[in-house]
Amino acid sequence: MGAVLTLLALLLATACGAGTTDSAGSASGKSPTVRIALGVDGSYAPLYLAAERGMFEKAGLDVHLVKVEGGPAAAQAVTAGTAQMSANADSTALPQMVSNPRLRALGVFQSSGRYLKVVLRKDVASPREIRTMGSIQGIGLYATHEYLRHHGIDPDSVKIEQSSPQEIPTMLQRGDIDGYILFDPWAAKGVAAGGRIAGSIGDFGVTYKQWLLADDTWLKENEELAGKVFKVVAEAGRLVTKDPHAAALAAQKQAQLPVAQTEKGVGEISFASRSLTSADVASAREIVDFLLAQKLIRSAPDYDTVLLRGWYDQHAG
Repeated sequence: MGAVLTLLALLLATACGAGTTDSAGSASGKSPTVRIALGVDGSYAPLYLAAERGMFEKAGLDVHLVKVEGGPAAAQAVTAGTAQMSANADSTALPQMVSNPRLRALGVFQSSGRYLKVVLRKDVASPREIRTMGSIQGIGLYATHEYLRHHGIDPDSVKIEQSSPQEIPTMLQRGDIDGYILFDPWAAKGVAAGGRIAGSIGDFGVTYKQWLLADDTWLKENEELAGKVFKVVAEAGRLVTKDPHAAALAAQKQAQLPVAQTEKGVGEISFASRSLTSADVASAREIVDFLLAQKLIRSAPDYDTVLLRGWYDQHAG
């Protein structure tokens, strides 16, 4: 329901004109408007920084950032036509590619094995004591299963409660769950609610990647434009790495994120933009196999079609 309401809001915003969205540039006529749908957390720091510093406008681009609740909502905005591009984690994008095979992954703009943290209640001394976990969909659910398996625990023996990031720290505080896996500020909120950090996803072999997505119909007519947008995002990523504090300030202004937590979080992420590779396809297959086993999707996407290997090097590198 939340995703539907988000898309309805985006449709209304589009109908009312660009003035109702966040814009990194101006309607100068230099370039067609590109709306990029994205969530609200520090992993999107390059986009926030590019918007705050007018980097898109300086590149002759008219780019608007459309903030959604995260998860599948960003890709769904592309599907609905209210955005031309989106920023999505691989585990979130892949199910959307099954329901909308026109979605295309153009490349990676960040990755990390440290950004998502394992939070356990302080009185849970060992993973073996876990009986209930909270989880977001996508990367959260996948990482939760991998975490339990890593510790020799059958995920079917643990009750996994899916909820939103905002609700999960409160669930921990109430004692409804024994732990969860999330990024800041929700990991830090869990610590404040009586939890402790028990590791990060890289400790048990999980990494996640953020992709830039586009609709194939739009992309065929705007490939050069998409490449210019990605090039700005890549440059902004390099600036985030050089100056995390500036990136955190931009995230605070663009998305009201706490500066100290965001600065710490972006230091745990690699903001190196690159093309998709065969290794990324292999990783995508593992995620899809998990989703199929969980009956969360009914089929696999056509990897050779939806994952554009080499696109970044050709158009934005």
